Amino acid sequence: MSEAADRPAPSRRTLLCCGAAVLAGGSALALSGCASSTSDGGQSSSQAQGGQGQATKSSGPVELGPATDVPVGGGKVYREQRIVVTQPSAGQYHAFSARCTHAGCVVDQVKDNLIQCPCHGSRFNIADGTVAAGPAPTALPSYQVAVADGKIQVTTA
Repeated sequence: MSEAADRPAPSRRTLLCCGAAVLAGGSALALSGCASSTSDGGQSSSQAQGGQGQATKSSGPVELGPATDVPVGGGKVYREQRIVVTQPSAGQYHAFSARCTHAGCVVDQVKDNLIQCPCHGSRFNIADGTVAAGPAPTALPSYQVAVADGKIQVTTA
């Protein structure tokens, strides 16, 4: 029997998630968001191994870039750090995990006052990260955010 025959078939969820990432032009980094949940508190295997980039490795604030990159009434997704920063009104910044609480996909944009997930259509409010449209079951986890010397700094721990 071949080695492939000994391996279990991928789950429907894995196929759908990874297929969506490929269709969206995703790279190997995007595919890491397709890892299935495990018994480690809901983290995917990539999270458990520190797969969230700088955000999980840092004990202090993570500097993301100029505050001017985050538009008033919108936001910016920092994909590599798995962080989304919003500015609902001038000078009022909020930071959230960019991993959707439904299937762990990384949100891809902030549009029409909503943080948007490309995988299954979940939408989150830019002011507090609460669910505006499902299937996400809970709000995005929030992080502490500050602006120092015109740069956005986010503390995730």
